[in-house]
Amino acid sequence: QVQLVESGGGLVQAGGSLRLSCVTSGRTFSSYAMGWFRQAPGKDREFVTGISWTGRTYFGDSVEGRFTISRDNAKNTVYLQMNSLKPEDTAVYYCAAKRSSIVFLSQREYDYWGQGTQVTVSS
Repeated sequence: QVQLVESGGGLVQAGGSLRLSCVTSGRTFSSYAMGWFRQAPGKDREFVTGISWTGRTYFGDSVEGRFTISRDNAKNTVYLQMNSLKPEDTAVYYCAAKRSSIVFLSQREYDYWGQGTQVTVSS
């Protein structure tokens, strides 16, 4: 069983930055594709970004150019750096993992999820 724990959420003004972290248990973190998803009130959970075990990255259209994702396999951690935040980025952000060489954009493909961390961007 893999456990994921997110941290770093909070309240920030529009234009500001936040960095989320997701620490993953287990010895095979480097074998996992990692994704970040978010869910705003009344909306479906959407793909934000993902990173493969080789470091290849993928981004949702709404965040490309503002968000970056990285991973530190030695620390079993994936990071989400969010810059130029907008009020519409307000959501609960979830970290997800799948033992795969491929990053999937669909939440249905991921096997493990964190509990989520709230990000609120004020205007």
